[in-house]
Amino acid sequence: MMTDPRYAIYFVPAPDTALYRFGSGALGYDCFTGADIATFDALPVDAGAWRELTREPRRYGFHATLKAPFRLAEGRTEGELIGEFVEFSETIDVAPIIEPAVRLLQHFVAIMPVAVGAGLDRLAASCVKHFDGFRAPLTGDDRSRRLATHLTARQIGHVERWGYPYVFEEFRFHMTLTGALSADRQEPMLAYLQGGLACSHGDGPIKIDRLALLRQDSPVARFVVLAHRAIS
Repeated sequence: MMTDPRYAIYFVPAPDTALYRFGSGALGYDCFTGADIATFDALPVDAGAWRELTREPRRYGFHATLKAPFRLAEGRTEGELIGEFVEFSETIDVAPIIEPAVRLLQHFVAIMPVAVGAGLDRLAASCVKHFDGFRAPLTGDDRSRRLATHLTARQIGHVERWGYPYVFEEFRFHMTLTGALSADRQEPMLAYLQGGLACSHGDGPIKIDRLALLRQDSPVARFVVLAHRAIS
């Protein structure tokens, strides 16, 4: 059965950067082309186990969420969304910069900022607000899924108003590298991916200098980049 596609606005590094090669290599998926790609040569687990450990984030591609996945509101079109995305990207005059660290977030490994930055929070909040007119109300299944986790009253309020719990003061920039890990795998995977980022990207900052609009055609499909624009 066909379902309405979902769209999302992410930070996705440019495809020719060491950061993107590292992150997409970790997941084994290139969201610019929609194709599987080879993962790392020397893995801490066998290749099958690695693919299973990265299965969930592979569906989304290597990214940081700015506007969480949504379906188009009635009367809105993909063409209008792309046009608005291009215009919006041109209004961003400062690209936030973060000092990255590979850390555990709950039970998965992600690239996160060492310190929270107001500029990055403003960019995410602007994306949430600006594109909300394109967002259809959550389906019953989507609402149940987003409320199924242990949320605070404030986060539940965000789901009801904005369709997603982790916005504004609840926003935490992160670029996911694994799915949920068992306790015995967390530290080995963390150490491995810390070393991988250091070898590929180095210890320099990450400039949040690009916005990407992605589409997911069905719940089991992967997100693919529809449009991407550099920001200053």
